[in-house]
Amino acid sequence: MIHNAIINITNLRLRTYIGFNEDEKCKQQDIIINAEIHYPANTMCLSDDVDNALNYKVICKNIIHHVENGRFLLLEKLTSDVLGLCVDNPMVSFAKVTIDKPHALRFADSVSLTLSYSNDEYKGG
Repeated sequence: MIHNAIINITNLRLRTYIGFNEDEKCKQQDIIINAEIHYPANTMCLSDDVDNALNYKVICKNIIHHVENGRFLLLEKLTSDVLGLCVDNPMVSFAKVTIDKPHALRFADSVSLTLSYSNDEYKGG
């Protein structure tokens, strides 16, 4: 029996250059990342075999490095890049990333964008 493991990275708060206005290009802004990553938790993984589990620490470190060292004009590009880092492992069957940009609109708490990926062909091989 294959179980569906779901890793959630919740409210990862980072700073990056995001936006195309001149002040946005010169000053880092806060962003908040939420990611959901699905993969099959096979018998070896459920029996505490580290080599067969998805390493969320590595994924998170890759996200932090990419975001903090990057410059992005569009929230869509940033979100797409982070989603790509989440699905870099072939075991991933589904992932969803939402990135919030607080204070982007004067009367709103934040603006966010969500992208998702689904690998319907993955059969746990």
